[in-house]
This record gives sequence, structure tokens and C-alpha cells, in this order.
Amino acid sequence: MVKLVALFKHPGAENLTAFEDHYLNTHLPLIRQVPGMVRFAATKLTSLRPGQEAPYYRMAEMYFADKGSFDTGMASAENRAAGKDLMSFARDYVTMLYAEEEA
Repeated sequence: MVKLVALFKHPGAENLTAFEDHYLNTHLPLIRQVPGMVRFAATKLTSLRPGQEAPYYRMAEMYFADKGSFDTGMASAENRAAGKDLMSFARDYVTMLYAEEEA
């Protein structure tokens, strides 16, 4: 199984409401249209240390059965639309990673 992992820094208190609204109501519906994706997980992250902010605010994981389906999904018009949207609201907050799961 392979996946695309997006780690989002905290957008800050002044941008949080707008970020959440766009992420949940605009971006996630676009992500869910990417072909070949077998699972999607959107997660809010919290530090284990009380009173300390986690280094990342959210994590999104797009799972694909294999590298071929990942490549197809990433090259799709649906993913290009999601990527364009991502850059419109989270360019300064997001780090993208490719990951291969191991047993």
C-alpha cells in the first residue's frame, strides 16, 4: 500500500475558521474524487504534552493499492483540481510526502 501524506502546520487563530471551512467543505470533496484511491483519512493532531502545540495541526492520508494506481490518481484531472485548490488556501501550511506502508 502506498499513500500521499499531507501535513498541515497550524494556520493560526486568525485564519483557523476560514481554513477549516475551506478544508472541510471545498477541499475534502475534491480529494474524495481522485480515482484509484482506496481509503482517505483526515486527522486533527494534538500534542502529547499538555499546553504545547503539536508541530502539525492536521494530517491527510490518501491510500492507494500500489504505485501504479497512485501514479494514475496523481496524474488525474481530479487530483490536479485538488492540488490547485490546495495551493490556493494552504500553500504556506502544507508539506507533502510519499509513503510506502510496511507490515
